Amino acid sequence: MRLLLTALSLVCLPSCGPKATAYPLSTCLISGQKLGAHGEPYTFTRDGQEVKLCCESCLEDFEKDAAKLMPKIKEALPKK
Repeated sequence: MRLLLTALSLVCLPSCGPKATAYPLSTCLISGQKLGAHGEPYTFTRDGQEVKLCCESCLEDFEKDAAKLMPKIKEALPKK
């Protein structure tokens, strides 16, 4: 039992790490379309920030311009 618990402690489940900041926009940064218009949005985390795109096809364009797009997400976050 102790070995099992030790092994489990080395495995980090998605809930183990810091929670990503929720995506604040209702649209895709690439297409500008409302999220959910094409089905379930493609969701991933970048630098602790949740990012949602209308579909996985937009990921390639996001990666090309991530340095320009990430600040747009930060600007849309609610001010503390």
